[in-house]
Amino acid sequence: MFRPMAYNGTREENYALVIEQLKSLISGEPNFIANLANAAALLNQFFTDINWVGFYLADGEELVLGPFQGLPACVRIPFGKGVCGTAAAERRTVVVPDVHQFPGHIACDAASQSEIVVPLIKDGRVIGVLDIDSPVKNRFDDIDRRYLEQFASVLMSA
Repeated sequence: MFRPMAYNGTREENYALVIEQLKSLISGEPNFIANLANAAALLNQFFTDINWVGFYLADGEELVLGPFQGLPACVRIPFGKGVCGTAAAERRTVVVPDVHQFPGHIACDAASQSEIVVPLIKDGRVIGVLDIDSPVKNRFDDIDRRYLEQFASVLMSA
């Protein structure tokens, strides 16, 4: 049974703990969708100052909504469009301090002010993206990028 933890360490220590929690949650579970659902729930209880966390999964040349926590969201995003589509097309993490300054931003939730999107890559293919939105500008930084890339890597190794 999962129990929420108090994240009282440094940001790096807290991220290390949540990555260990992820490993425990997905250990021995082969179902990718179930693992994504638990990963979204885990990140939702881990983060402060976010309003949406979840996954979009690659389907041809677009991303389709997958497991998430938050308000209902956009269902399909073409590769190369918005923050999610850009991260998928360019195969790189995109950190956006102010979504209103990002050309082509897709506003699924009007409350979102900043965003981070991490591509999920397995066997050289983009499987999808991890998307996290915040109602606070400049919410995400290089520490978030680095550890969320590790988080995504653990997910893709399951």
